[in-house]
Parts: sequence; C-alpha cells; structure tokens
Amino acid sequence: MSKWIRKAGRIVIDTVEVYIPFIAFVTLFLVFLLGIFFRYFLKPLTWTLELSLICFIWSALLGGLYAKRDNSHVQFTMIYDMVSPLKQIWMRIIGNSLLVISFLIGLIPSWKYVLFMGYKKSNVLKIPMDIAFFPFVLFLVFMIGRYSIDVFHDVRKIKKGDLS
Repeated sequence: MSKWIRKAGRIVIDTVEVYIPFIAFVTLFLVFLLGIFFRYFLKPLTWTLELSLICFIWSALLGGLYAKRDNSHVQFTMIYDMVSPLKQIWMRIIGNSLLVISFLIGLIPSWKYVLFMGYKKSNVLKIPMDIAFFPFVLFLVFMIGRYSIDVFHDVRKIKKGDLS
C-alpha cells in the first residue's frame, strides 16, 4: 500500500514540478512566435500576449519548484562556505525556518486573493484570473513542504551528531 501511495505522490509531484511547467513553457514559446509572425507579416493578434503572460506565470513558479527539488537555485555562499559544518547546518535551519514562516504568513492571504480574483476574467481570452494566479498558491504550499523537510533533516543531523 505504501509503495502505491509513494508512486502516486511522485506522479503528482512530477506533474506539478515538471510536466505542467514544460507544457506551459512550450505553449508560451509557440504562442510568442505566433504573435511575432502575425505582428510582422499579417494582422497582429491580441490574445497571444495574454496567453504568453499566463503561461510565463505557470512555467516560472512551477519550474522554480523543480529547481528547489534539485537545489539548483543560484546561491551566494561565500560566508556559508567559510564556517564549520555545524554552523552551516544552523545557518540552513535558521534560513529555511524563516522561509517557512514567511511562506506560511503569506499562504492564507494569497489563497484568499486567488479566490477573490475568480470573478475577474482576462480581457481577450476570458480566462478566470484565479486560474492565472493559482500557481502561486501551489508554489507556496510546495515550498513550505520542501523547506520544512530540509529543516527536519538538518535537525536530525544535529541530534545524531552527523555533521557531514
């Protein structure tokens, strides 16, 4: 049973962090090229800008989740690299805890705003704006989970005395 749950969870996480951003980026790219073509060779299209902006939001926020999974975000670690492994763990615990607290503070107001924006639709395609902004809520939820797991692992390292 737990193998099935883990596999289903992995599929959901991969869908949110890999497949949806990929589809959004490909759509963004193709719509952007289509808009350029129509602007310079035919009559300009009004919907291409709108769709490409929504796809950008989806691909950037959900793609950022994958970057966190891989820990491939840009990091400036000059001070971090100069301190002992124990101090590095404490720096990670403090920094990640601050991020979790910040994201938790922003989660409910963001969720309320996304729900509030459901009444408004985009000008041309009439896409509800709650759909356009929903990736931010997903971003917050997933980042809270990922950073909380990182804090948990770092606290376990300190308790075990494993400073690697």
